[in-house]
Amino acid sequence: MTPPSVGRHPPWLKVRAPGGPGFTETRAAVKELGLHTVCEEAHCPNIGECWGHKTATFMLLGDTCTRNCGFCAVAHGRPLAVDPEEPDRVSVAVARLGLRHVVVTSVDRDDLPDGGAAHFAATARAIKARQPECRVEVLVPDFRGRLESVATVVMAPIDVFNHNIETDPRLYGRPVRSFAVPAERGAQSARRCADQGRLDAGARGAHRRAHQCFRGLASSRV
Repeated sequence: MTPPSVGRHPPWLKVRAPGGPGFTETRAAVKELGLHTVCEEAHCPNIGECWGHKTATFMLLGDTCTRNCGFCAVAHGRPLAVDPEEPDRVSVAVARLGLRHVVVTSVDRDDLPDGGAAHFAATARAIKARQPECRVEVLVPDFRGRLESVATVVMAPIDVFNHNIETDPRLYGRPVRSFAVPAERGAQSARRCADQGRLDAGARGAHRRAHQCFRGLASSRV
């Protein structure tokens, strides 16, 4: 029996090997300044393309998360102490790469009273002080429902407040967070900065879980 023929993969499925001057410059800045990026820690396959255009998502508060979500490649365990010099080093990287828009996220730090909110705010202030024209987008964790932490970040000099909305308990190993946090956050941030979010729905049964999520968002008046 003749085995079925396998066609060539479509171009959009192929990833080029990392390289080029933009990639080299971005990697050098990240390494020399002792920074972490989601691109590396999450093993993103698009790192070559993004770094080639000198774009990266900086990850604050170390490379070790206090949670262990089943879909995530970031290391989990006992995190190190907060580095107070990290915000300034991020701002140096932003200036060195000449970024006009930077995305800053973090690991979950449930060991910190504010979940790392003050560190986000300090990073935004450092970036604006060194590179005032750069737009700062923050992709924050849920801060375990602490609205005071949300307010700390919203009142910092940010341009975009972003938050991934959890939809499927099987992906997180625990019940998903209440929609009340993003709803309250949206109300506070709408007057100051752009506000956006993304659904983490998973692959199987994504439509059903997305519908459940949208119903929850609507009930929370998001």
